[in-house]
Amino acid sequence: MEAVIKVGGSLSEYPECLRRLCRSLSGLVRVHPFLVLPGGGMFADVVRVLDRRFGLSDAAAHRMAVLGMDIYGLFLSDLTPNSRICYSLGEAERLSKSGTLPILLPSRLVFREDQLEHSWDVTSDSIAAWVAGLLHVEKLILVTDVDGVFTEDPKRSRDAEFVGEIRASELLEWGERTSVDRFLPRLLLRERLDCFVVNGRYPERVEAVLEGRGSVYTRIKA
Repeated sequence: MEAVIKVGGSLSEYPECLRRLCRSLSGLVRVHPFLVLPGGGMFADVVRVLDRRFGLSDAAAHRMAVLGMDIYGLFLSDLTPNSRICYSLGEAERLSKSGTLPILLPSRLVFREDQLEHSWDVTSDSIAAWVAGLLHVEKLILVTDVDGVFTEDPKRSRDAEFVGEIRASELLEWGERTSVDRFLPRLLLRERLDCFVVNGRYPERVEAVLEGRGSVYTRIKA
C-alpha cells in the first residue's frame, strides 16, 4: 500500500467538492493502492460541545470522538463509488490491491490497541499517522479544506502565511494547533513519515501528491 489518505470532516461543508473528491479517489485507488481514513468532522464537534458542557472524562471523550470517525466513514462510503468499509488493516490491504477503495472505520483497531493519548491534542490527524506507521506506507496525506499549513488560522487571520514545506521538528516547536493537530509532529518523527496537507476541494492536488508531482500543498518532512 502506498498511502493513507485522511479525508477531513471539514469538507462536508462543500458538498459538490466532496462528491468530486470521492469520485476521484475511487478511480485513483486502481493506480495507487491506498486506504481512506475518515475525519471526525461535525460528529467529533458534537463530542467537543458535550465535553465543554459536562466535563467528560478523557477516556469517554476520546472513544466518542473515534466513534464519530466511524460515522463519517459510513457517510463517505455512501458517496464514493467503488468503495467498501472495513475494520482491519489486512482487509484494507486486500481491498486496495484489488482496486477497491477501502474506507477504514477505525474504532475497533484504536480501542483494541489503545496506544494513543486520550486528549484533544490527538485527533483523526494523529490516528491517520498512527495507522500509516502500522502499514509502513510511503505517504500520509491529510485532505482538508485549506491549502496546507499556515502560520495562523487562515479563516480567522489575514496575516496567516502559507508554509509550503516544514520539518516536523519545527512544527512541534510551534506548540499549538495549526491546520493539523498538536500531537501529529511527534508521530511523524517517531515513524519517520512524511506528511502532505492538501486542499481536497481540488482533487487534482491529491493526485499530484500520489504521483510525486508539485502542486499547492504543504509537505511536513520527518
